[in-house]
Amino acid sequence: MDMRRAFACTLLLAALLPLSEADASSKLYIVYMGEKKHDDPSMVTASHHDVLTSVFGSKDEAMKSMVYGYRHGFSGFAAMLTESQAGTLAKCSHILSVRPNVYHESHTTRSWDFLGLDYDQPPEHSGLLQKAKYGEDVIIGVIDSGIWPESRSFDDSGYGPVPARWRGTCQTGQQFDATSCNRKIIGARWFSGGMSDEVLKGDYMSPRDLSGHGTHVASTIAGEQVRNVSYGGLAAGVARGGAPRARLAIYKALWGQRGSGSHAGVLAALDHAIDDGVDVLSLSLGQAGSELFETLHVVERGISVVFSAGNGGPVPQTAWNAVPWVTTVAASTIDRSFPTLISLGNKRKLVGQSLHNNAYVNTDDFKILVYARSCNTQSLASRNITGKIVLCYAPAEAAITPPRLALPIVINRTMEVDAKGLIFAQYDTNILDILTMCKGNMACVVVDFETAHTILAYFDNSKKPVVKVSPAMTVTGNQVLSPMIASFSSRGPSAAFPGILKPDVAAPGVSILAAKGNSYVFMSGTSMACPHVSAVVALLKSAHSDWSPAMIKSAIMTTASVTDHFGVLIQAEGVPRKLADPFDFGGGHMDPDRAIDPGLVYDMNAKDYNKFLNCIDELSDDCKSYISNLNLPSITMPDLSDNITVRRTVMNVGQVKATYRVVVEAPAGVVVTVEPSMISFIEGGSKSVMFMVTFTSRKRVQGGYTFGSLTWSDENTHSVRIPIAVRTIVQDFVTDTS
Repeated sequence: MDMRRAFACTLLLAALLPLSEADASSKLYIVYMGEKKHDDPSMVTASHHDVLTSVFGSKDEAMKSMVYGYRHGFSGFAAMLTESQAGTLAKCSHILSVRPNVYHESHTTRSWDFLGLDYDQPPEHSGLLQKAKYGEDVIIGVIDSGIWPESRSFDDSGYGPVPARWRGTCQTGQQFDATSCNRKIIGARWFSGGMSDEVLKGDYMSPRDLSGHGTHVASTIAGEQVRNVSYGGLAAGVARGGAPRARLAIYKALWGQRGSGSHAGVLAALDHAIDDGVDVLSLSLGQAGSELFETLHVVERGISVVFSAGNGGPVPQTAWNAVPWVTTVAASTIDRSFPTLISLGNKRKLVGQSLHNNAYVNTDDFKILVYARSCNTQSLASRNITGKIVLCYAPAEAAITPPRLALPIVINRTMEVDAKGLIFAQYDTNILDILTMCKGNMACVVVDFETAHTILAYFDNSKKPVVKVSPAMTVTGNQVLSPMIASFSSRGPSAAFPGILKPDVAAPGVSILAAKGNSYVFMSGTSMACPHVSAVVALLKSAHSDWSPAMIKSAIMTTASVTDHFGVLIQAEGVPRKLADPFDFGGGHMDPDRAIDPGLVYDMNAKDYNKFLNCIDELSDDCKSYISNLNLPSITMPDLSDNITVRRTVMNVGQVKATYRVVVEAPAGVVVTVEPSMISFIEGGSKSVMFMVTFTSRKRVQGGYTFGSLTWSDENTHSVRIPIAVRTIVQDFVTDTS
């Protein structure tokens, strides 16, 4: 601390503090002093003691009052102070702020709190989680890469006996014996048939998880509460699954570090799952052109099936798993970010995103900055990179290689040449999970092109450009724009089934912290979004045991939100960012607490899907009519040439007496009429009502898709919304799929 300022502050404190100060009540305050003035932490602490001694008049009392000292990344302290003492300290010119301490509730690794599933909700405000008894005894089957049974997320303490209806087994194998199953992981099987020796090499010939993908998924669905979880201090809190009291049945069908599985093995897993007695089946897998039609058998048994949509976005027509009887999930962001301060040698401060958490790397001194364009092998080899921070900024290259493919390659290259840090510029900055590849002392930061341009301008105009990267911080809440549909999330329309809207709904899938081995790591993908919906399906199964899979899917889709917390329409990341439409997120972003009481549902007998299988390659008018009249909670018209009328049926699952009126948001260029426009339910009357929807094209054009919605509202509690997608055509053999 500057001695003159300290002395001046001491005089001020002496003049202002009343004699009775010691008797006043104290509470914890945080005193922030900005950049530390000394490199020696002990000297920073001494300056804190000096300030507090001025307040208390005694160094001993000053040291007793201090709770925490901040002396590494910045200067400040937390101390027990009276309101008067705090006010006096705030008047010192070198103290930037004095704030009362606030208490952060322990939260999940965020996504479940973001979705509104508060674990500790008081009884009078209980939501889906409490009404579903936290998923108690629902059996969730997970077809994936296996499980790491020793993870704390799968502790079975406090669980009762395995449900009597469970008929599965615990198949043993390499490093997985009978004790690997418990009252949480109640069954496990593995299916290696059809896999090459090369893929199987190094993997466990058992349900044990090598890649960590299956463990991450399973803990997101049903992991027990695990406190004090973080990624090196980032995203700290309580890790838990969405249905934390549910039971897990594990089916290992994906193998190797990349998680590939044979169709035969997946089918074997499906077959066993039906017989074993699962209630929900979660599959974070898929492949274009290889739909799992066999899942219809699962749904016919009353088992809900949830799939990931794929990671082919933002390219259209990349959504996988598009059969109508399953729920297909897109990925969204949550209200959490990890801002990282980038300090340039000209005192300019910029912000990127990273998972850099080593406070002793790149924080106490500046490193030489090197610009290596795209950071290809040639550009790195032509420069001395060792011990320096590399800027990789090549906008033209982004059009060739997507960010999620480019970043891991660049990380490996810069680590190989012993760089001290990497600043990677891209149009998509939601690729933080890949930064876990950064090892040792190298800090990796992702920035947008605008920030990179500023850094490059500094580099070009400096004789000796230097940069410093500070550790990342965790920021949560409304100040983070969310949710947004992730750029990697696969988009509709379905190339295989254009008359079926896919994906169905969106859920958190970006930078999700969950179990892997004995630790907790970030992963992103629709693979991470799928288990969020699987858990909510399990909760709805528990709360409404008589609901069919179609009813549960409908409840989730029709109550999903198309706006964020501020009432602003949800956006979809891409090139460029745009407002999200049904091909990005189906019905919208999942809202679990609303799904428990949807008011109306679109139900369907699973056997009625059978004709769909016969119509897969059939282009007859009969098949087109059949598909358009499937009682789905969405309407897709891929070939509107003049006018088409379709039917839907809604079932009342809300109050016995209810009246609903229709509200239509018509797609551009299309007239939509609904008959009847009002429906009523009375005691003793039918619980189901059919209505007709007529679409009439106002423009005879060969057009692209336009979007709208149809909502039944009781003008009180329930708003039952389904998305509409319409493409007008003149000639059905010339279409616009954009």
